Amino acid sequence: MKKITIAVDGYSSCGKSTMAKDLAREIGYVYIDTGAMYRTVTLYAIQNGLITSDGINTTLLKQKMGDINITFTLDPETGKPLACLNGVCVEKEIRGMEVAAHVSPIATLDFVREAMVEQQRQMGKEKGVILDGRDIGTVVFPDAELKIFVTASAEIRAQRRYDELKAKGMDCDLNEILQNVQERDRIDTTRAISPLRQAEDAIVLDNSHMTIEEQKAWLLNQFKRVTDGN
Repeated sequence: MKKITIAVDGYSSCGKSTMAKDLAREIGYVYIDTGAMYRTVTLYAIQNGLITSDGINTTLLKQKMGDINITFTLDPETGKPLACLNGVCVEKEIRGMEVAAHVSPIATLDFVREAMVEQQRQMGKEKGVILDGRDIGTVVFPDAELKIFVTASAEIRAQRRYDELKAKGMDCDLNEILQNVQERDRIDTTRAISPLRQAEDAIVLDNSHMTIEEQKAWLLNQFKRVTDGN
């Protein structure tokens, strides 16, 4: 069977990563978490004092991009990819609210996107990959054979994020998370560089009222539809 590229785009906290990871395991593809890459750049900026009350020090961040080495390692227990910054696992750190509050502005920077897109294309050049993010089907891999655009209501996405953080033992406020989700939507859809939008040939999935198992079955059916006969 010929390998393809699968692009999963959509709004924040839609469960894109969960779907993509599950499908990758099911079909033996490589999963590339592009959102984690932007979160890792954001964490680097926070740790190095490049984000202050005055905003982002874009000049210094641009100079430091060559020092940001992002890789993924597999969790030996779960088999899931873990984001690493310069060889150090930062998966837990990049999922917190501090990073979530700053990742969208970081992701709007043209030099950050250029660096990440180039890394993503290198990772996926051999096909047999699944990537999720905001601009995979429109910018990173516009020729992807299967494109999925995921959406759900902001309230449902905020509740999912709240439940996820609570399950990890992290303190959080549902209203704060909802505001964060809505603000990220605004930034992602209005930014000048690679805004979030549905590719013309993408299939829309509104998973507001779907279980994870229902999403898995739906996505696997789409994969089989595209690859059958290849």
